[in-house]
Amino acid sequence: MGENDRKDESLSPRDDTAKATNRVAQLSNHLKQSNEQEQQEPQPTNPRRRRRQKSTSTDLPADWSDIRSQLSTLRHLASTPDPTRQGYIRQKQAGKLWVRERVDQLLDPGSFREIGSAAGSVEWKQLDALREEPAAFTPSNNVQGFGRLRGREVVFTADDFSLRAGHADGAIWAKTTYLEKLAVALKLPMIKLVDGSSGGGSVSTIRSTGFSYVPPFKGMDAIMAQLNGGIPNLGAVLGPAIGLGAARVVSCHFSVMAADVGSLFNAGPRVVAGATFEEGLSFGELGGPGVHCANGTIDNMAADEAGAFEQLRTVLGFLPNCGTRVPPTVAAEDPVERRCESLRSIIPRRRERMYDSRRLVATVVDEGSFFEIGALWGRTAIVGLGRLGGKPVGIIANNAEVLSGALDAAGSQKILRHLKFCDVFNLPIVQFVDVPGYAIGTVAERQATMRWGVELTKAYYTTTVPIFSVIVRKAYGVAGSLMLDARDPHMRVGWPSGEWGSLPLDGGIDVGHAAELKKIEKEQGLEARKARYKELDEEYRRLMNPVRTANHFDIEEIIDPADTRALVERWTRHMYENDLPERVSLRLVGKLQPTYA
Repeated sequence: MGENDRKDESLSPRDDTAKATNRVAQLSNHLKQSNEQEQQEPQPTNPRRRRRQKSTSTDLPADWSDIRSQLSTLRHLASTPDPTRQGYIRQKQAGKLWVRERVDQLLDPGSFREIGSAAGSVEWKQLDALREEPAAFTPSNNVQGFGRLRGREVVFTADDFSLRAGHADGAIWAKTTYLEKLAVALKLPMIKLVDGSSGGGSVSTIRSTGFSYVPPFKGMDAIMAQLNGGIPNLGAVLGPAIGLGAARVVSCHFSVMAADVGSLFNAGPRVVAGATFEEGLSFGELGGPGVHCANGTIDNMAADEAGAFEQLRTVLGFLPNCGTRVPPTVAAEDPVERRCESLRSIIPRRRERMYDSRRLVATVVDEGSFFEIGALWGRTAIVGLGRLGGKPVGIIANNAEVLSGALDAAGSQKILRHLKFCDVFNLPIVQFVDVPGYAIGTVAERQATMRWGVELTKAYYTTTVPIFSVIVRKAYGVAGSLMLDARDPHMRVGWPSGEWGSLPLDGGIDVGHAAELKKIEKEQGLEARKARYKELDEEYRRLMNPVRTANHFDIEEIIDPADTRALVERWTRHMYENDLPERVSLRLVGKLQPTYA
């Protein structure tokens, strides 16, 4: 037995009792001290968090109200106009809406959701070691985000000319390019309200950055994706659009200019004066609607900003969100079987007389649905959008009131653009053909009419959207063949007023019977020549009876003009029920890839 064991054995029962009593007293004293400490310091709900919570004078609010307050302040400053700021004063003196007013007028009420609302330059006021608040805020001069146009979700961007005159370097590049990419990713229509001058536009930028940058064109790849993908890209010129601003709106599928405030040019009047010595030019003289709505740079003109907004809404109503969808239909109030008796007499029996091609189109499509694009340029052709039984279609027509509808360079360009427009948006085309051929003469040759005629031919043969042709009068030569022969099998009909061939009789008889007529004039005189010419003219007119062409099945059918609406509506309905769904499926798998740009 060890020594310790012997000591334990030597302890008496009295010693054990004393030892236990001391231990109980120590434990009671410890618990008492702990209770007193807990009463002095309130305990957290979760005891595990006791060590993390320390009360100091620099604590930040648990609900992040400080950050939320900063954001609220910045948004309030951005959305509240400063009537003392010179840029805002100039905007109002020019008769233009402020950018936030434009957003409110364009979009459906309450649908605006801003992206990048805090982007801009902030002057901060420090309150203490951790707290600060905005003392002043200059927002990015581009307002953008989500919204709705007649219930359709869109993304939009709007320039603020009152800040740095809308210069792109007054905005944040990442903000603008992000939205272009977002439109592609979400397949949402893109709306651009352009009121800005150039991509940088000021040499003062060099001083602030310390270097001169190579000019970029950020976001253009996304724009090309929108154009070719059939994602609507629609723009309005609501002020001076210069340089990059001009390029942004001209690259749209559809563009409109507000006539009272809009203008567009490569460089402003002061730069032009220094470079070309053309001095004293106003914005309107240099690039107003009288210039660019008449040369095709901008598609349409509107009286004012409200009119421009309405045109944007109207065009969007005809288009799908992207090329992998069928265009949206609406309920048709105009009876699809409505007969159009007035069309029986719209084409004059005298071939030299003109008629109103626009009235013809408006009579066939759903009442009030025809929307013309580019009315002020390429006036030998009429293009636009309409509905048949509530279903959107593209419209092409020759304008008999200008050059008798002959295709000139500008008219060919106009139809070419519209063919590609309809192709990327899956819009079936109804065209009303009355083309005596290409425009001729020195002016036509100088304008490269044949070059643009060939480009138009390429567009007819490379686009694949279905086309239904109604030959209302003339279809002659190469111009007639390119408009009518690009689809196989043909979907076309003729009216009783139809006439066709290699050359119109006017001039054609002179060419085909030149030797005979010359001999008669030489031997018998001018009157004899005129008499023979009349005989030939009457003979050819009899032989050119369109029924004779139908006898040989060279025209598939000649119809009563009054039945035109019902016929093209049935064709359109078939396209929407059969052709377009298949077309969309081919685009989804990449087997059909139409291009606009």
